[in-house]
Amino acid sequence: MTSAAIALAVPLAASCGGDPAKDDSPGAGRSSAAPAPASPQASWIPGFVADMSVPEKVGQLFVPTFSSQADAQSMIKRYKVGGFIYFPGNMRTPEQTAAQSNALQKASKIPLVLGVDEEQGIVSRTPFITSFPGNMALGATGRPADARAAAQVTGAELRAVGINQNYAPVADVNVDPANPVIGVRSFGSDPALVSRLLDAAIQGYQAAGVAATAKHFPGHGDTSTDSHTGLPVIKHSRAEWERLDAPPFKAAIASDVDAIMSAHIVVPKLDGSGDPSTLSRKVLTGLLRDSLGFRGVIVTDSLQMQGARTKYGDASVPVRAVNAGADQLLMPPSLPRAYDAVLTAVRTGKISERRLDEAVSRILRLKERRGLFRGTRADPGRASQIVGSRASKATVRQVAEHAVTLVRNEGGLLPLKRGSVYVSGPRSDVLAAALRREGVRTVGSATDADAAVLTTLDAGAATTADRVGALASLPVIVAALGRPYDLDKADRAKAALATYSSGSPSLAALAKTLAGTIKPTGKLPVPAAGNPPGTGLTY
Repeated sequence: MTSAAIALAVPLAASCGGDPAKDDSPGAGRSSAAPAPASPQASWIPGFVADMSVPEKVGQLFVPTFSSQADAQSMIKRYKVGGFIYFPGNMRTPEQTAAQSNALQKASKIPLVLGVDEEQGIVSRTPFITSFPGNMALGATGRPADARAAAQVTGAELRAVGINQNYAPVADVNVDPANPVIGVRSFGSDPALVSRLLDAAIQGYQAAGVAATAKHFPGHGDTSTDSHTGLPVIKHSRAEWERLDAPPFKAAIASDVDAIMSAHIVVPKLDGSGDPSTLSRKVLTGLLRDSLGFRGVIVTDSLQMQGARTKYGDASVPVRAVNAGADQLLMPPSLPRAYDAVLTAVRTGKISERRLDEAVSRILRLKERRGLFRGTRADPGRASQIVGSRASKATVRQVAEHAVTLVRNEGGLLPLKRGSVYVSGPRSDVLAAALRREGVRTVGSATDADAAVLTTLDAGAATTADRVGALASLPVIVAALGRPYDLDKADRAKAALATYSSGSPSLAALAKTLAGTIKPTGKLPVPAAGNPPGTGLTY
C-alpha cells in the first residue's frame, strides 16, 4: 500500500503538516480534548510501515527532550523523531503549551507522542496542572473511584494542552520503607491494593485520551538505591517476584494499558547476566512479552539515568535496549549519537528490520489508539478553561479528605474540642491558617498552648521521635505530610495521622479532620507507626 493510499484511508491529523483552517478532511482540526475512537485493528499500519524508509522508522523510536520549539522542530526535520517529553522549562501556561504542541504536530509528517512525567504528588512536571496528593494518598483512600477520577482529571488537562502520553501510573509495590526513589509514588505495599488502584488509574487516563504507562517493570519497590544515580540490585526470588511485583503489571496488561516502562534495575533471579532490565531480553521479551503476554509499547526509563549507563556506553545502550525488546527510547543523552548508533545497527544487521518494524508498528498503534491520526489540535483558549477548573479542584479536595489516616488517638484527644494549639514543623503556617478557618485557636508559643500539632515531612522516624520528645510537656499530635514511616518511632505522641502529601488541599483536609469538621476515613496503605496496612481509626 502506498503512502498516498493510506493517507486517503486514514487521514493524518490536520495539524501534522497542514493548516487546519484549510483542511476539510475527516477529523481535521479535531480538538485533542475529545479524540475520536481508534479503529480496532488499525489494518493500515503494516502497509504504512512497509512504505517508510529505515531512517524514518529509526526516528519513530526516539522520544528526546528539547530546549526550545526551534530545537524540537530541528529534530523533527533531521531525525523524524516519534515524539518529545515535556519538562517544566517547555511549559509556561496552558495556552502557550497548547500552541506549542500544535506547532510541533504541524511540523511532523506522522503525529507525535508528546509525553510528560505527571504522576501527581511529588513527581509533577506540568507547572500549571491541578495538583493531586499522589499515589500513596490514593492508596490510603482505598477507593478505585478516586484513583480513576484523579487520573481522568489529570488526563483531561494534559490532553487539553496537546500532551497525549503520560509516563504514569507507578505500578511498583513499595515494600522497603528506605526506598529512596519510590516511597509515596507507590499506591502501597499490598500487591492487591496496588493492582486495583492501578487498573482504575489506567482507565482514567485512557478514557481522557492519554496513553497510560505503567512503570517500572519488573518492579522498583524493594530497593535502597536510586536508579537515577546508581544501578539497584533487587534480590527477590522468582517466587517473590510473582507474589509481590508481578500482580500490578498483570493487572495493567489486563486493563489494556498502552505502554509499560522498563526499570534500570538488576534482578539476578530474572536475569543473571547483571544487565539492567532495560537492556535484558530475558526480562523485556522473555518475561513481559512472552510470559505475561503484553502487546503494547515498551518504553525505556530515561536513558540519561545512571542505572542505564553504568555498564555500557551511550552508543551501545539504545541498540541493546531495542534488541532486548524496548520500542520507545526515552531521553537519550545525545540524540545524534543514539540515532546514528541504531541506524547503523539496522543497516549492519545488528538490529533486524523485523525487530525494527515490530517496534514502529506498536508505536503507530499507540498513536492510532489515542486518536492522533484523526486529529491532534489543541484549542489554546479552551485549555485555560479546562486546566484548574472548579470541578478539578473539587476532585482534589475529595481525594485529600478521603486520604487522611488516623492511626493513634489516645484518650480521645481528637477531634480538638477546646483550648489552643501550637503548630510546628514543615508547612506549619499553612496548617495553622487552615485550623483557624475551622475555628481552632492557634498560638505562637508552646508555653501558651494546650496541645501541640507537629508536622513532619520525610524527616525519618528517629528525627520525628526526637521532635516529639522535645514537646513532651504537651499532648502532641504528629502528622506525617510525606512518608508515613516518619511515624514509626513517635510512640510518645498522643495522636498520629498521615496525609501522604504536603500540598494545600491535604493540609486543608488535615485541619478539617483535626477540628472534627470531617471524620478520618483513610487506611494505612503501608505498615507504619507499629500498625499493619489497613489500619485506620475514626471518630
